[in-house]
Amino acid sequence: MSDTLEQPAVHAGNAIRTCPACRHGTMTVFHQVTRTPTNSCILWETPEEAKAAGTGEVKLGFCDSCGFICNTAFRPEIVEYSARYEETQGFSGTFNAFHHALATRLIEKHDLHGKTVLEIGCGKGEFLMLLSELGGNRGIGIDPGVRPERLTGEAAKRVTLIPDFYSEKYSDLDVDFVACKMTLEHIIEPFDFVSKVRKGLGHRTETAVFFQIPETLRILRECAFEDIYYEHCSYFTPGSLSRLFAAAGFRTLDLRTEYGEQYLTIEAYPNPAGVPPTEPPTADLEELRELVGSFPARMAAKMQTWRERLEGWRREGKRVVIWGSGSKAVSFLTSFGSYGDVSHAVDINPYRQGAFVPVTAQPIVTPRNLQTIKPDVVIVMNAIYECEIRESLADMGLTPEVYSL
Repeated sequence: MSDTLEQPAVHAGNAIRTCPACRHGTMTVFHQVTRTPTNSCILWETPEEAKAAGTGEVKLGFCDSCGFICNTAFRPEIVEYSARYEETQGFSGTFNAFHHALATRLIEKHDLHGKTVLEIGCGKGEFLMLLSELGGNRGIGIDPGVRPERLTGEAAKRVTLIPDFYSEKYSDLDVDFVACKMTLEHIIEPFDFVSKVRKGLGHRTETAVFFQIPETLRILRECAFEDIYYEHCSYFTPGSLSRLFAAAGFRTLDLRTEYGEQYLTIEAYPNPAGVPPTEPPTADLEELRELVGSFPARMAAKMQTWRERLEGWRREGKRVVIWGSGSKAVSFLTSFGSYGDVSHAVDINPYRQGAFVPVTAQPIVTPRNLQTIKPDVVIVMNAIYECEIRESLADMGLTPEVYSL
């Protein structure tokens, strides 16, 4: 490994200049958002609190050397991860079916029966519970936002939740499998983090790791502005993710996209000590360069389309709501100046209902509230849930226009 590859990311003031993934490429900014909430999943109890929520700047930079993308203006100290962080998707039948199938696949593929599983960034512990229930496994979950009181049933007795960030102090945990779902995108120094996981496994080269993150090629191709928000400071494509894991001492077993091409997953084994990393191909970088280069113009056109829709509905006096109140919703609402065009945010998660969206302060309501609100337009924040949402609307006798991001 060359000396240049061993240099940490260089920060000039608050801006990241050197790639935190490959540690030698230069980050070139190609997309900016000047004011976006820094904590899109924190629950705000009053409109006043929501309007006063903190904001930060997004400056997406692209590394021409490895394809990694990150928010070069990211400041971790203004992001909160705590018990107030409410991110669970476990109240959706669509998501639960995917989660169950994923857990079953990993259990069978890696013979996770009566084993010890570690999940880094376990959220509220739903996936760890599935691995425990379906495979009779013991689970250890590490996350600052855990809520142990939500886990019930026999399998909960085999699951230990630790309210903390993963660090070297947990490297002595003797585990048979490591999962890390929807966490790496929150970490601005991904090479350091993945290397820390590799170091923690030591000589256990047959202990598989599984990571799941948002897939960035789709975001770039579709100009999915709703998937660009402050907490997600790191963005990976299949190529950049495989290169990161190779550099950090892993050999890739499986790399795929899932859940409507929204998720990117990797399964890998630690390389034995002294074995040089396999260099993944770099043919994907040319497409990445083209997508990044054309992104500003394509994004402007897509934003204009949505702006015209919102303005048209306002002129027509239509009542507009969004379905979903999490990060995608926050990004969507703060992308347009006319916050009053959307009156409410609907969410099936009972823990989010009754709170308010940060900065824009729309009330978060239950689906049943729509029978009183009687919306003319429902904007679905994630198209994968559109069928599920249309069924709910039909069950309530509602027939609004439905649009999906």
